[in-house]
Amino acid sequence: MVAPVPGPAAAPVPPVVRRAMAWPRRATRTAPARLRTAAVLLTALVLAFGALTAWQAAARARAAGQVVSHSQPLSQNAAEIYRSLADADATAASAFLLAGDAPQAVRDRYHGDLDTAARLLAEAAARAGSSSEAQQWVATLNRQLPQYAGLVETAGADDRQGLPLGGAYLRYASGRMQDTMLPAAQHLAAVEAGRLDGDYRAADSFPWAALALGLLTLVVLVRCQVLLLRRTNRVFNPGLLGASAAVLAALAWLTAGSLSARSGLADSRANGAVPLRTLDQARIEALQSHTAENLDLVARGASGTYTRQWSALTASLAGPPAADGVNGGGRSGGTLARARSGAPGEAAAALAEAQTLFAAWDDRHRTAARSNEQGDYDAALHATVGGTDASAESAFTALDQQLARAATAEQAAFTHSAKGTDGVLDAVAAGSAVLAVLAAAGVLRGLGRRLAEYR
Repeated sequence: MVAPVPGPAAAPVPPVVRRAMAWPRRATRTAPARLRTAAVLLTALVLAFGALTAWQAAARARAAGQVVSHSQPLSQNAAEIYRSLADADATAASAFLLAGDAPQAVRDRYHGDLDTAARLLAEAAARAGSSSEAQQWVATLNRQLPQYAGLVETAGADDRQGLPLGGAYLRYASGRMQDTMLPAAQHLAAVEAGRLDGDYRAADSFPWAALALGLLTLVVLVRCQVLLLRRTNRVFNPGLLGASAAVLAALAWLTAGSLSARSGLADSRANGAVPLRTLDQARIEALQSHTAENLDLVARGASGTYTRQWSALTASLAGPPAADGVNGGGRSGGTLARARSGAPGEAAAALAEAQTLFAAWDDRHRTAARSNEQGDYDAALHATVGGTDASAESAFTALDQQLARAATAEQAAFTHSAKGTDGVLDAVAAGSAVLAVLAAAGVLRGLGRRLAEYR
């Protein structure tokens, strides 16, 4: 009979591994060992809860602070860059049509728009940080802005000399604005709006992980007190009871602070950030309509492009014609109506007035357009930019003022709702850390007194 071949000898277990494997037995072999182990584990659990809560609350506080002080202002500034450029284009066309009769206020408005755009672009470049996409669009606009201004100056100089190239230069400048600069400004606004949305999501997220760990910690503390009650017949352990109260207070503080911050952020979004986006769109469409209205006169019938632009933009602004018997046969569902429906009190009142002013502007434009179609260019020019209270320019200016009033009200509503939310979350972070330390001290005191009984 063949003897079995012995297998390979088992590798010896390293001493470190043997000690590690024996630790659970040593840690639970005697009552004092079990108490020391429980003290270590409970203290670690309580401190972990405090650290996680403080970290999540602080992260949300930073995001809320970004919403108020960084991303929302940058987003609104990007929209204001677009609005300033569009207004400069419309005002340049008005000044060109009026030529030497252009009032100083019109020229000041044009230069003010360019100065505002340049200032906000400098701020955007400084605050965009590592966003290469935002920097790309800022660089494009910084490069194009002086070129556009130069073309407008050339158009004005040629027109003052009676050269027909003036109108061509102005149309070329406006084409550059519409085809290159405004799309770049729109991309910049989209980038900043995306950053604002991301900060809102980060600030609005609920700290579920901290809440779950806090509940687990509370359950373990209660379970430990029940076990002590069974073995010592003592109803209360002051240290563990105090630790449980501290953890419960931290949970309540975390929940209340988080819900309060979420409420403020939700209000700021619903009454400020979201309505502002729709309102910005309405302001832009109104400005682009005004530009098309003026450039149609500059073109002197050479192109139907601007007439089509006016029709498309005003249809978007005011909405399609309502059915007979609805809204008096007017219009509804356009950008103005959407901006009004989501606006807070004062902004809604300003937008209601803006809708009335738009109807007046549209009527005056139609009167001027009929004169132009009949070959009476001077009458059309007077009805459009004549400088009287009955001109289309006057109605547009009043409309733009009401839109600006609504924007101011919505910005104030945003600031009122969002301001302080980061402070609430910072207080949650600090308070939770303090309560966790107190809870850990309670654990050590409560179990330490039980350990002292074995000495």
